[in-house]
Amino acid sequence: MTPPHADTLAAPPAAIRATAPPTSSRTRRPRGSPHPAWGLLLPAVALLAVEVLVRTGTVPAHLLPPPSDIAATLLQLADNGLGWHILASSVRVALGFLAGAVLGIALGAAVGLNARVAALLDPTFQALRAVPSLAWVPLLLLWLGIDEAPKLAMIAIGAFFPVYLGTASGIAGVDRKLVEVGRLYGLRGITLARRVLLPAALPSLLTGLRSGLSLAWMFMVAAELIAASRGLGYLLSDGRETGRADIVLAAILLLALLGKLSDTLMRALEARLLAWRDDFGTGAA
Repeated sequence: MTPPHADTLAAPPAAIRATAPPTSSRTRRPRGSPHPAWGLLLPAVALLAVEVLVRTGTVPAHLLPPPSDIAATLLQLADNGLGWHILASSVRVALGFLAGAVLGIALGAAVGLNARVAALLDPTFQALRAVPSLAWVPLLLLWLGIDEAPKLAMIAIGAFFPVYLGTASGIAGVDRKLVEVGRLYGLRGITLARRVLLPAALPSLLTGLRSGLSLAWMFMVAAELIAASRGLGYLLSDGRETGRADIVLAAILLLALLGKLSDTLMRALEARLLAWRDDFGTGAA
């Protein structure tokens, strides 16, 4: 049945078009919100406290090197190929995350859109999601050897499950009224999924991507601890074997900074794609 006045409607209503408001109103920091520099306060206080505790002899320096010694270690490592270690780990995370995210979005969309596919696949994926990361290592080494393939596969496994879960739950949680309105205006199949379901599920999908990216860094460390000759995970293992706590803490610091940087980039993408939202988190200008 054709809806009344359908000939005057050139496009679906605004409720399902997710039109973004002017970006200038979304880029300003909400009134009364704390400055981003507040996030540096806790790390600065913690570093200063560690420096004082070690310098005063309260904490043994061989167990917890002061931040000044860690900075000196980073400078020393920078002259001995630290950049290649960072590049190796970053490339592994990027490739593994990309593979896991693409597969997670594809299978998550299939599960969210089709109840039969969900009944077939979801119980198995939920069971595999509970398997610890290190449990995959022996099997991947047996199947793929000790080159790059098992490392990338392990990182992809870590990224897959959060992205899959975010996509599937996001599509399944779309307001039924939006779907009915889309069908009322003639949207079916792939068009309905592209114009209504996927945009409505985008917040959950992006949350899954952020979680998957953080897990990709964690799984990368687990993979490099087992079999690697280059990377931040290798530096962690090398520092442990040589009794160099400063190298271990330097590698941990670099992992934290790289993880924060990648999450910041993902948050910027999220803010851009979800600029049309007006929720509590964005606040009012």
